[in-house]
Amino acid sequence: TNPCGEQPLLPYESCNLGSINLSKFVQKGEFNWKELSKVIPVCIHFLDNVIDINKYPLKKIELATKKTRKIGLGVMGFADALTLLGIPYNSDGSVEFAQKLMRFISKKARAASEALAKQRGSFPEFRKSKLKGKYQCMRNATVTTIAPTGTISLIAGCSSGIEPLFAISFVRNVLGGARLIETNPHFVSIAKEKGFYSEELINTIAKTGSLRSLKIPEEIKELFVVSHEISPKWHIRVQAAFQKFTDNAVSKTVNLPKDATVKEVSSVFLLAYKLGCKGVTVYRYGSKTGQVLSFGDYVLASKEFSGGCPYPYCRR
Repeated sequence: TNPCGEQPLLPYESCNLGSINLSKFVQKGEFNWKELSKVIPVCIHFLDNVIDINKYPLKKIELATKKTRKIGLGVMGFADALTLLGIPYNSDGSVEFAQKLMRFISKKARAASEALAKQRGSFPEFRKSKLKGKYQCMRNATVTTIAPTGTISLIAGCSSGIEPLFAISFVRNVLGGARLIETNPHFVSIAKEKGFYSEELINTIAKTGSLRSLKIPEEIKELFVVSHEISPKWHIRVQAAFQKFTDNAVSKTVNLPKDATVKEVSSVFLLAYKLGCKGVTVYRYGSKTGQVLSFGDYVLASKEFSGGCPYPYCRR
């Protein structure tokens, strides 16, 4: 697999991924399925083009890649989309939406790859694959993958992959030693709308990243739940919902406190296996030096951090 485990590959195959920002498809509290259906074929077409236009460092990589033409369309901004839809991450509604969403993306992505195959031909190994009995033709052996999207979600200004929000407000270390407070824009919007926004509030949140101890409406706390407030069970249930309709694998990290036991760690892996996940990452706070996220007077994040892999946790 690649480093974060979302792309299992045969020898010399390459990783060719793209992600849709789900937060862009929520308007006035409703998810725009029609617009998403228009975007998916464009993404599949684009990723398939990458295979042909790419300059490969080794001929073996080019040959292996073009035999199966594997691509991986995924998502980012899942947590942002949930908050805009009014769905807490750690809820049955979140799991149901994840499953409905990925079923929709998978179906449309397969249809787009089949349409491309009618124009350009199937991937060379199609007749030896399990897809032959289901489809007349298919351009790509795989079409979906859920990546952590650490860098691209930072550029896009959305939550990473299918991860929950890691903090509502935090301090980012940037070039030159400067520190900038960053706050989730959807929380800011709701706080202003509800009339409880203030700079003092944001500074207070940046010390823990959480809304738990604040005197604000309970439904807001539930909606903007952060990663270290979510039990491993919900992390894995969301991952499994996406995995059910994903060809490759799903990058997902379960955050555990520094004092997590071997039994607690093993229970996460066993649940992931039981629910059909192809892989999972467990991160115990303080288990490696140079963490991208640490807790002191404030929640401190490196300039590269966007909630990507790995995702630390601290029990305060």
